[in-house]
Amino acid sequence: MWTHRAWPWHSLTSHERLRAYAGSCTAVEGNTTFYATPTPETVEGWARQTGPDFRFVVKVPKVVTHEKRLAGVETEMRAYLDAMEPLGPRAHALWIQLPGSFGPGDVPVLTRFLRRLPAAHRYAVEVRHAAFFTQPHAMSELESALATVDAEWVPFDTTAFFGGGAPTSDAERDAWSKKPRMPLRTRALTDHPIVRYLGRDDPARTVEGWARWVDVVAAWLGEGRSPTVFVHTPDNADAPALARGFHDAVRARVPGLDPLPEPEPLTLF
Repeated sequence: MWTHRAWPWHSLTSHERLRAYAGSCTAVEGNTTFYATPTPETVEGWARQTGPDFRFVVKVPKVVTHEKRLAGVETEMRAYLDAMEPLGPRAHALWIQLPGSFGPGDVPVLTRFLRRLPAAHRYAVEVRHAAFFTQPHAMSELESALATVDAEWVPFDTTAFFGGGAPTSDAERDAWSKKPRMPLRTRALTDHPIVRYLGRDDPARTVEGWARWVDVVAAWLGEGRSPTVFVHTPDNADAPALARGFHDAVRARVPGLDPLPEPEPLTLF
């Protein structure tokens, strides 16, 4: 997402909000594509509002991942891939988020699906079945499947959210009932790891919970990797500022890391 009613650029027109977001953060999760494939003209607009180094991690439609479960999806995937074409190098990774019911027995289906995808793109897979995190054989089989196309395994870290006590707001209560309780995973498979982190609505607790990721990301950078980290909270009101704070915390450990862009003052006229 690149717009939220609590963010300062929400007052801009819909055609200007992404540009303003990109002036503060350098990557975005493309979640709307999960619900419907946009037109190429819409995606061209996204490209015009962002520089060539901006990173889109764009979710594959749910008709592919959840409804048809990666089988018989040639038409839907062709439409999706064609729609993403205008992003060019901005398409940092095509994000395949699988349902919690997609388990170890489905790995052969995932392998066949990945092998049929064009090599021009980078792919990232998010799984939510507990066996992949707790059963070594299942974990190994999934990693082998991802290795066939050098795809990354995207961890969604909810441990700080669920480990921080009972929810204290409506947004936290909603997230408590909907977000997956996944075991922590900090292992990267490729040179472009992607992390999704969910904190709490209290910024201080969010910062406390991401300490481990500062260490992990700093180590990845030292190994020559190029990670992308998305910081969420249940209401996401402070998410852009928190993302910048996380980046600053990593820069304190890795001084050679470039700073994020400084947001330009917003003007309505």
